[in-house]
Amino acid sequence: MSTIRSQNVDMTVGSPTGHLVRFAIPMLIGNLFQQLYNLVDSVIVGRYVGADALAAVGATGSVTFLFFALCNGIGSGGGIVTSQYFGMGDDTNVRKTIINSAYIMLAMSAIVGGLAYVLSSPILKFLATPDSILADALSYMRLQCLGLIFVALYNFAASMLRALGDSRTPLYFLIISCLINVALDIFFVYNLNMGVFGAALATVISQFLSGVACLIFAFKTNVYFRFERDDLKPDKDISVKTIKLGAPLSMQFALIAISCMALQRVVNGYGEVAVAAFTATSRVEQVIHQPYQTLGASLSTFSGQNYGARRNERVLNGFHKSLIMMAVFSLLMLPVMQLGSHAIVRIFVDDEAVIEMGARALQLTSYFYVSLGIIYVVRGVLTGVGDAVFALENGIVEVIGRLIFPVAFTMIPVWGVWGIWWSVGATWTISGGTALIRYIRYGRKIGIRETAAKNAEYTV
Repeated sequence: MSTIRSQNVDMTVGSPTGHLVRFAIPMLIGNLFQQLYNLVDSVIVGRYVGADALAAVGATGSVTFLFFALCNGIGSGGGIVTSQYFGMGDDTNVRKTIINSAYIMLAMSAIVGGLAYVLSSPILKFLATPDSILADALSYMRLQCLGLIFVALYNFAASMLRALGDSRTPLYFLIISCLINVALDIFFVYNLNMGVFGAALATVISQFLSGVACLIFAFKTNVYFRFERDDLKPDKDISVKTIKLGAPLSMQFALIAISCMALQRVVNGYGEVAVAAFTATSRVEQVIHQPYQTLGASLSTFSGQNYGARRNERVLNGFHKSLIMMAVFSLLMLPVMQLGSHAIVRIFVDDEAVIEMGARALQLTSYFYVSLGIIYVVRGVLTGVGDAVFALENGIVEVIGRLIFPVAFTMIPVWGVWGIWWSVGATWTISGGTALIRYIRYGRKIGIRETAAKNAEYTV
């Protein structure tokens, strides 16, 4: 037992803050590098091809996120089950969960990827994608859909390793593949003039390399990936448990993606400048999301292991520490966006109309970062303890916000197009508020808050 577990990180003992930070930092770096896939595509396409090409790449974002989300939610469910078994010390079921999650992820990515490719054209047309960018958007999206299995491959390996407390291994391969992506982007787009198709091709190749390399390394170095014959048999109970936790997460992500598609339709109605500006701000916000998302994922693993070990007081302690870290980051980012927004948008494009609109939009949404952070922190703790209902509830709230607010706010004469970004902030706010309410109710239900009150362990 000790030999096996020594390669991974047991979060049921030691400083909660130390575990959260040490686990989150490598994962944050990895997530930021992963975001470079989209950022590099946008920057190189926007700079070397033009604003319309940038808009074409951006017009596919919410659609591809929908299909990626259906697979990634299942992977997250497998990670939760794995972390809970790891906390219990049940090494046999850890291995079985890993292999059964692999079966589910492969099936999901093949089915979803095929459907996504077939439905690409009608979906983009339904979203009222401007005719001037439709061909490029379709080319970019279809190739991304074909590469979905590679995205699922990497996310599967990464989620399993992170569930075992190893957030460093996925980082190393992601950095290498990201550098390859930059080189291929420049080569395909700038040297070969392949446009948005070249950017998509570079991304798919890079995702393939990161997925395969990470998985091979895991098989060679992590003992939980060394399966015995009995581990390879499909396990109905574990599969059901994985799907039971992963399906609501997939539905949550899918609902969020659908709501983003609805928002994209509103944006498309304002023309190419608005689409390009929205693309630039969305790419920046994807980066801003990463510290929150990483903190939430770190808290999810921490909560899963400690909940599995019946150490509920540490779950609450980790939640409180995460809230503090989130608030500090939000306050630090506010002056960055208020003072540097023009320079940030200028990285993507040199069109002054796009830069001005995008800069003002970033300034506006930065006031709502605390609400955004609350969503991820609460999601992390509740996901870790197995609250499958919350994911679906939170997704529904975001859908309602993104369906109603953009239409209503853009109809206000004084706001007009700016209602798009006001709706983003409003959606974060109502989602964060409902997340806190769910935490209070669910925490009381499973005894986290009562147990912690009696046995508080406030280790810094």
